[in-house]
Amino acid sequence: MADYVPTAYRNSTNSPDWLNKGDNTWQMVSATLVGLQSVPGLVILYGSIVKKKWAINSAFMALYSFAAVWICWVTWAYHMSFGDKLLPFWGKAKPALGQSDLIAQSTLPATTHYYKGGDVVETPMVAPFYPQATMVYFQCVFAAITVILLAGALLGRMNIKAWMAFVPLWLTFSYTVGAFSLWGGGFLFHWGVIDYSGGYVIHVASGISGFTAAYWVGPRAQADRERFPPNNVLLVLAGAGLLWLGWTGFNGGDPYSANIDSSMAVLNTHICASTSLLTWTTLDVIFFRKPSVIGAVQGMITGLVCITPGAGVVQGWAAIVMGILSGSIPWYTMMVIHKKWSLLQKVDDTLGVFHTHAVAGVLGGATTGLFAEPVLCNLFLPVTNSKGAVYGGVGGYQFVKQLVGASFIIGWNFVATSIICFVISLVIPLRIPDEELVIGDDAVHGEEAYALWGDGELYDATRHSGDYNMQQVGPATGVTQDV
Repeated sequence: MADYVPTAYRNSTNSPDWLNKGDNTWQMVSATLVGLQSVPGLVILYGSIVKKKWAINSAFMALYSFAAVWICWVTWAYHMSFGDKLLPFWGKAKPALGQSDLIAQSTLPATTHYYKGGDVVETPMVAPFYPQATMVYFQCVFAAITVILLAGALLGRMNIKAWMAFVPLWLTFSYTVGAFSLWGGGFLFHWGVIDYSGGYVIHVASGISGFTAAYWVGPRAQADRERFPPNNVLLVLAGAGLLWLGWTGFNGGDPYSANIDSSMAVLNTHICASTSLLTWTTLDVIFFRKPSVIGAVQGMITGLVCITPGAGVVQGWAAIVMGILSGSIPWYTMMVIHKKWSLLQKVDDTLGVFHTHAVAGVLGGATTGLFAEPVLCNLFLPVTNSKGAVYGGVGGYQFVKQLVGASFIIGWNFVATSIICFVISLVIPLRIPDEELVIGDDAVHGEEAYALWGDGELYDATRHSGDYNMQQVGPATGVTQDV
């Protein structure tokens, strides 16, 4: 009688012994939360944060990316990111479509970690208690949101046909390299670089690649750079809300289990995001004399990005410190350094993804190297006895590892993105023609978002408000604030 298991909790005849229904449920819920960050989250945010004449184009860039990544992912990219090792930074390409693999227990075959590279297994291969289909789904939505975040740097002028070619090429030759190197069993994974949920794989990659692609594509029309008010701030908040709450699955799903580390990651995520938002808003009030809604969204995003590489391996007090830093350092790079550095002014990064994702992502990885707590590290990392620099011992070496990992992601994405843009430009113009830039959505898609006159400029009083908001959104708009 003591061994009796109620019928409702028994595996059915169709459920193998290795299946943990709780883990499987949480993983699919987490994947769906991350998917909702993109569709409709970033579709709404992008469509509303830009000038009215670019609402449809911006939203469609996100929607197209989500669909295109899905097909590429299951056809070849999943196994390049999480399959058998081909190179120290790349997996072997093959489809993830056959039922024999998809209903089998999920495994990441290159993740078996040997002690100091010898013959003794230090950490066994990652093998969650759910089917491969769940893992393919979970990792796909991460790949999709990375490309969509990258698109934020290119809104308002990239040729949609060039973007259609860019997405599968960048996924194949850039994203898969970072994913395998840090998550799938590549050289950075086995060296012990910490990237809990994608501070490097997703945010540094999208920030650097977005900035690089913005250089190759060229700037928006001069009138748009000088004035680019959001067409609907309330919808910006709706998209931002989906992004924020979706981060529960973004960081909470990365232990690949509904375990105690997952709970820690979720809590730290919201602590850091809230602290960062409040810090950014405080700086706005101090220097601009008013709190900006768009600025608050930027602070929220930088906090979410910063905590991502260390969400499940730092303590709550460290999440607060990281939030203060992520609400202030990217604010300073966007509001001060950007105006003084000619390179940043030259490259038209529409939504400032260099600051919100690249700067915040590197900051998060570095602070993870400082604050990674030993007990939490042992719950997650393949290299046992890892810890951050503040805990002494080998912690200082962990900080160095984090900087090296960031440097690899930065270098690879800069080079790969440049090559991809150059190759596409030989066949398809990267930038929309000037005459179409003047018109916007109607010229590119034959559709308009709103049957209204103008770009939300009803009277002169709105001009000042719009100027301030878009200084927060896009540092390359040409609108400046003295700090």
